[in-house]
Amino acid sequence: MPVCPNGHTSADGRYCDVCGDAIPAPPSAPAPSAPAPSAADPAEPPVCPHCGTPRSGRFCEADGYDFDTGTLYTVELSIDRAARAVPLVPQPRTGSAPAVSSWPSALVAADRAYFDAVLAEMGPDAAGLTFPPYCPERRVPLRGGQVRIGRRSASRGLLPEIDLGAPPEDPGVSHLHAVLLAQPDGSWNLVDPGSTNGTTVNGGTEPIPVNVPVPMRDGDRIHVGAWTTITLSLQEGPP
Repeated sequence: MPVCPNGHTSADGRYCDVCGDAIPAPPSAPAPSAPAPSAADPAEPPVCPHCGTPRSGRFCEADGYDFDTGTLYTVELSIDRAARAVPLVPQPRTGSAPAVSSWPSALVAADRAYFDAVLAEMGPDAAGLTFPPYCPERRVPLRGGQVRIGRRSASRGLLPEIDLGAPPEDPGVSHLHAVLLAQPDGSWNLVDPGSTNGTTVNGGTEPIPVNVPVPMRDGDRIHVGAWTTITLSLQEGPP
């Protein structure tokens, strides 16, 4: 029952039945406080900003995002397939592609003007030569210390990097006709080791001397066989 300030028990909860004093209202119960977080319920782990995968380590398991540096990583296969290496190459987050350089290369083509010059020089002996009606151009990268020009020969174990024995086969090319040799300063020299029909350069009519290195420059043209012209691209640049 309510009790007044003078200690009287009263049936009336507002005023005391004995002395008539006002009975104060009982204090309200405090609001229940929020339960403390349980140690068994940890905060949710951060997620990858690119794919939303929850973080389980430094790198995202889905796209390779580095949580520590904020760098997105992608996987690119190495050029050397025999090595089967798969290096991680960082890509800028802005989306811009990194600069890529290509190898120096040689453009191999059937040259009608060179073929006509060969016919004029051979005269009647060129009666059996015909220019190929279809001979697509192809580009061969210049890699390693030497690039051989010739025709493949399984019996001799010759596998030239620039193989002119594939159809349409140039009948005037020797199995080992000429060789491009890389120099320490990045330049290239051309050597004819003793081909049957000789090697000319840049439309010239006199073959280069046998076993004498001839320096090559970007854009130089090498003429071999009956119709083949090889144009050099020696400056590295975007593919």
